[in-house]
Amino acid sequence: MTMAASTFSLLPSTSVHHHRHLTASFLRRNNFSVKCLSSPTPSPTLTQDQLKQLAAEKAVDSVKSGMVLGLGTGSTAAFAVARIGELLSTGKLSNIVGIPTSKRTEEQAAALGIPLSVLDDHPRIDLAIDGADEVDPYLNLVKGRGGALLREKMVEAASDKFIVVVDDTKLVDGLGGSKLAMPVEVVQFCWKYNLTRLQEIFKELGCEAKLRLEGDKPYVTDNSNYIVDLYFPTPIKDADAAGREISALEGVVEHGLFLGMASEIIIAGKTGVSIMTK
Repeated sequence: MTMAASTFSLLPSTSVHHHRHLTASFLRRNNFSVKCLSSPTPSPTLTQDQLKQLAAEKAVDSVKSGMVLGLGTGSTAAFAVARIGELLSTGKLSNIVGIPTSKRTEEQAAALGIPLSVLDDHPRIDLAIDGADEVDPYLNLVKGRGGALLREKMVEAASDKFIVVVDDTKLVDGLGGSKLAMPVEVVQFCWKYNLTRLQEIFKELGCEAKLRLEGDKPYVTDNSNYIVDLYFPTPIKDADAAGREISALEGVVEHGLFLGMASEIIIAGKTGVSIMTK
């Protein structure tokens, strides 16, 4: 596989040099197939929302009539759900069943006329489409900053194919590398006990654990749980081991490390769309 680093200089010259360097190094380290769909002519500068929409609509190109679909949660996934609803309303898609990963996605899809069901009735999903908070060079993800990590992981683990749609700001050299939250869903019972234990696991990494708040009260997930957000000053060196240690704690429901799950990453940048596959 040959990749031209210049193809992935996705940010304008006024952008931060570090991000441009990160994007290039990320793609140089990637051992998977990369396909560029860049426009041959310069395109106007796009906003982050326009980039998300570009990637989401490219993902929906993989949707075929008759599919059972996992419908993701978050600002990027919302564009995909909207596009699916549009194609259904115009008759370009038919016989679609959606499995939503959150109450807000369920509400959006229902308003668009997308037929909905649950894993109980459709335990095998043809395709899931969702966003991600971080993507490393090996297609591993951090997800759940929108609070839907448990249902997202259940639905996406049941999918034959999982397409992730992001803009290029979500690329990191290692998970946790953005220094933003890596969420862990925990039961409400003795949440402080588990927050302390989570921080203790990663104390040598300088991790800080914080209860997620909504206003001045704890954020409550669709499953009536709390979220403890872990903040790492440097990337997690062994995400598999970290995931196992977190999951071993009684009272932990799920964590936001989605490892080995993504089939394809669609990345929207200022000069077009790139696709990474295993």
